[in-house]
Amino acid sequence: MVFKRRDRRPVLRVLRELVWPRGGWARALAYLKHRLRRIPDRPERIARGIWAGLFVTFTPFVGLHFIVALIVAFFMRANILAALIATFLSNPVTLAPIAWLSLRLGYWMLGIRPEAGLMRNSLDRFGEAMSMLWKNFKSIFTPAQADWAWLPSFFQEIFYPYLIGGILPGLFVAYAGYFASVPVIRAYQNRRKGMLAAKIAELRERAKKEIKDEQP
Repeated sequence: MVFKRRDRRPVLRVLRELVWPRGGWARALAYLKHRLRRIPDRPERIARGIWAGLFVTFTPFVGLHFIVALIVAFFMRANILAALIATFLSNPVTLAPIAWLSLRLGYWMLGIRPEAGLMRNSLDRFGEAMSMLWKNFKSIFTPAQADWAWLPSFFQEIFYPYLIGGILPGLFVAYAGYFASVPVIRAYQNRRKGMLAAKIAELRERAKKEIKDEQP
């Protein structure tokens, strides 16, 4: 295969780089920023994709942010690649504070007083929920029985407060990303067009000079 790695990475290294990429998150985010600026599309459409991806990172669809961002970007007629890249705001480093903020706001907005330790164990509850969903999915193809007894409590205590509480910070970050990215992307594209035009003009002048030198 053309894009297959020649040196297969050990499983532990893959898992480690999911938490801390080689070169650190600063380098990884700088690379994503570079990729966003080089997307061949209108600045407003790219920025709408960034809006979609950033907003989705504040939703409780943990593990499904790519899919949800793709759907949101499709209906917004936004750049899908930009939306997918923007979802990297939610990563192993930022997920915990995003979840904490969203849950805190959600409990406050809904007037819910969470049980002791519920905030601390919220990410564990997400992991358990995803594990149960996977087991229930596998039960379709095996004799095992699906278990949905955990779903009502998870929805009421975690998912719904997270969904409500993530709206305001999600909108704030999404609009901040949109309005900040439009002028940056437009300036980058204009500069790139100018550099390309200057390069083409230089090649034309060089070609004319070579033709003139060849003439007797």
